[in-house]
Amino acid sequence: MRTGGIDSSQIQAMIAQLKAHATRPSLTPPVIQTEAPAVPKAQFSDALQKSLEAVNASQVKAADLGTKFALGDDSVSLSDTMIAMQKASINFQATIQVRNKLVSSYHEIMNMQV
Repeated sequence: MRTGGIDSSQIQAMIAQLKAHATRPSLTPPVIQTEAPAVPKAQFSDALQKSLEAVNASQVKAADLGTKFALGDDSVSLSDTMIAMQKASINFQATIQVRNKLVSSYHEIMNMQV
């Protein structure tokens, strides 16, 4: 449970460490680990590539469903085909908006005076 940005499991772990060191006599103070294990940072290029692959996958799925429906496949309904096409369209439009924002930001940065 998280309360106020402090994880209660971390507090319990720290208390357990303190109790363990208190029961055995030693000359060195206990070392309490306060940092979480290192998590690899996500790269912008990786995130962008994954999102582009997801957009491409939705477009391929929509095209595949459209082709199957056009060929008369009974396992594909019109509603599933239209929903897949709309999802692909919305994903593509969102990608274009992100691209436009990136280009706009690039132009603003290039026009900044140093």
